[in-house]
Amino acid sequence: MTKSNPAAEKSYAFALRIVQLRRYLREEKSEYDISKQILRSGTSIGANVEEALGGHSRKDFKHKLSISYKEARETHYWLRLLRDSDFINEDSAESLLNDCDELLKIIGSTLITLNKDNDERN
Repeated sequence: MTKSNPAAEKSYAFALRIVQLRRYLREEKSEYDISKQILRSGTSIGANVEEALGGHSRKDFKHKLSISYKEARETHYWLRLLRDSDFINEDSAESLLNDCDELLKIIGSTLITLNKDNDERN
């Protein structure tokens, strides 16, 4: 039986929301450029979490998780841009931004713990 992982579960659910957002942006708003960017970064968060979980070493795990964190930061940027340029409404934006913030906190705190553990080893 596989142990559940909050970062993996939440990043997958978030990726599904991002796919739906891209579909909406393309079909309803005829927006293709930012939607491509947010699809790439928003789905990459979970892909890198999955890669981290399958990492061959602690260093590999930390590296992939760091990429995931950076992709979440980029996604946060695109969401704010979509909101502020009126491609998505305030409620939708805030809901997605809250989910993105939650991922940033989970991944960020894991990275802090990994760094602390690394500092204690040295």
